[in-house]
Amino acid sequence: MACCCSSTAMAEKISWNCALFVAVMLVLSSCESSTSDFITVQMKQENNIFNNQKVCDEIYVVREGETLQTISEKCGDPYIVEENPHIHDPDDVFPGLVIKINPFIHRS
Repeated sequence: MACCCSSTAMAEKISWNCALFVAVMLVLSSCESSTSDFITVQMKQENNIFNNQKVCDEIYVVREGETLQTISEKCGDPYIVEENPHIHDPDDVFPGLVIKINPFIHRS
């Protein structure tokens, strides 16, 4: 039985198949790592809630670019204005302002 294709053509087909296989593996591995990174971050956030670990200290100093909304989301305290009588206008928050934080998950 005679071989219908030369060894060069066979080697070229094999090398293209190997290149395609490597490309597919690279794409799959990059998708897997980004998904696992997202899952890892989500698991850390859930562990902080379940272990009653505070994300913010009880006394919080406002940083540049922060609003009461972002601090509330970050620290888990939806009642920042009510707990800080020195804040007269929620829109008048500035860097260096000291506020009291009481995360909602720690309330009884």
